[in-house]
Amino acid sequence: MKHITDLLARIFLSLIFFWEAFDSIKYFKTTKVSMTEYGIIWRQDLLLGGAIFFMIFGAVLILTGYRSKLGAILLLMFYIPSTFILYSFWNDPEELYRINSIQFMKNLAIIGGLMMVAVNGAGKYSIKRIFATTRLPKRYL
Repeated sequence: MKHITDLLARIFLSLIFFWEAFDSIKYFKTTKVSMTEYGIIWRQDLLLGGAIFFMIFGAVLILTGYRSKLGAILLLMFYIPSTFILYSFWNDPEELYRINSIQFMKNLAIIGGLMMVAVNGAGKYSIKRIFATTRLPKRYL
């Protein structure tokens, strides 16, 4: 049961990053406007393109289980700073304080899940393990 839970957790973790990357691509100009509102004006195309790459590449690594620790670290490099920039509820007015604090805590939970993948790896059901345990018959060698 633990191995199936590991697989499901990796699937759910990767889905949020695939969705966020798709959203950033679809609304590229709107995302750049949002970056300007948060004071991020230095090379927005480079930063946004890099963030999209980190999200897609990291999510693929976590989903497949191949180098999932690297994928988790890439996503942590993106997600920790963006969480503190986007949801700094301690600086928000009263009407935004509650919703941003909830979003901040949800992002901390996702960060915790990524840390668990970074420490524990992919588990039994991963592409890396399938390649390691699969042997070709001698007639194909």
